Amino acid sequence: MLRTHTCGQLTAADASKEVTLCGWVAKRRDHGKLVFIDIRDRYGLTQVVFIPKECSPDTYEKAGQLRAEFVIKLKGIVNKRPANTVNSKLTTGEVEVLAKELEILNPSNTPPFEIQDDIDITEEIRLKYRYLDLRRSKVFNNLILRSNLYKIIRNYLGNQDFIECETPILTKSTPEGARDYLVPSRANPGQFFALPQSPQLFKQILMVSGIERYYQIAKCFRDEDLRADRQPEFTQLDIEMSFINEEDLFSLTEGLFKQIFKELKGLDLAIPFPRITYKESMEKYKSDKPDLRPETKTDFAFCWVVDFPLFKFNTEENRWESEHHPFTAPNEEDLDKLDSSPDKIRSRSYDLVLNGMELGSGSIRIHRQDLQEKIFRIIGIEQEEARKRFGFLLEAFQFGAPVHGGVAFGMDRLLAIISGELSIREVITFPKTSAAFCPLTNAPSEVDEKQLKELGLTIKRRNKE
Repeated sequence: MLRTHTCGQLTAADASKEVTLCGWVAKRRDHGKLVFIDIRDRYGLTQVVFIPKECSPDTYEKAGQLRAEFVIKLKGIVNKRPANTVNSKLTTGEVEVLAKELEILNPSNTPPFEIQDDIDITEEIRLKYRYLDLRRSKVFNNLILRSNLYKIIRNYLGNQDFIECETPILTKSTPEGARDYLVPSRANPGQFFALPQSPQLFKQILMVSGIERYYQIAKCFRDEDLRADRQPEFTQLDIEMSFINEEDLFSLTEGLFKQIFKELKGLDLAIPFPRITYKESMEKYKSDKPDLRPETKTDFAFCWVVDFPLFKFNTEENRWESEHHPFTAPNEEDLDKLDSSPDKIRSRSYDLVLNGMELGSGSIRIHRQDLQEKIFRIIGIEQEEARKRFGFLLEAFQFGAPVHGGVAFGMDRLLAIISGELSIREVITFPKTSAAFCPLTNAPSEVDEKQLKELGLTIKRRNKE
């Protein structure tokens, strides 16, 4: 290792030790012949002082060259600060390092903004220089929060005997709802992969395979108009289980969120969460995402919304379509209404709502081929089209598909709520703008003609009006 300690590690107990630190120059201050710097890494910040009689002329000269964000390595002796200069806000505030040697590992241009939390800069500039923005503790701490959340999820589900499985990123386009991101295939000219909007079909096939308990922290993609809580690529916790009913899923989920909020927020959530039917929610709250917090708003109020309609009517296209998705099982008590009264059929779907926002959605799935094909027909997908789009799932159902169900939770939205951020962009490492553009890499961008030719594609330019 280049260093013996981190910049957030030294205390009064380390006084008189020789140490080596590496990091970035956060600040530099000249006090007569004394040069002070703050050196920063991901763990914290330590004050360093260069005194001419304590270091070589070469080291002292280099200290005069230092500027903000230079990357340096220094060796020195830990010294207790005078009582009137102790900084009680820092873990390292009782000590400073008397520099003996200094190596400038890499200089830095003047940054376009100061690396501080309380500065006013535009989002465009922040995202263009995201590598600098991430050096700010407020932004960096959101990434630590995400990492800690994933650890809790993996530990909890691992202890519940779940298997973490990865599903394909390049998959088949099965448009239903949002638009797919399409990827042309060079090896199969004129044909396209799609980036997954969710792992829905693959996780159901995993249930057919006998996995029984699956989860994945999955990247998903939707080509849709963006808002503060939407991104073209996002992360969801995807869960699927065999041989269960709704209460099994509710119990598992409530235990998970109880653990998450205990470890990340120090809160002891009351479980089970309230259950509200869709009908009750619409009548009482005029919304299917009720906010059950008291008027003070210090709380986190969860609830399950259940018994959604299975179908909704699309007046523009004059047809029925799925309220959630076409793989959702109907309530068994309503099966006799499938042919006569689609509007009266309740689904076995459920949404988890937190503070008036949908955090996740799931359902008990259809596991029989005949019922799945019937649901497809009701929403206007006839047998030939169903076989073309979903044939691999229908075929799998012919080989002993178990009763199964699952749920998916938006990790970006959950993190924004926990951290108190208004936009999910604040909790994503490299987010896109509201125009689905990455200022850091200037993506999306044009590609050269050779690449297009290999793919058998030509670009039709839109006429400017």
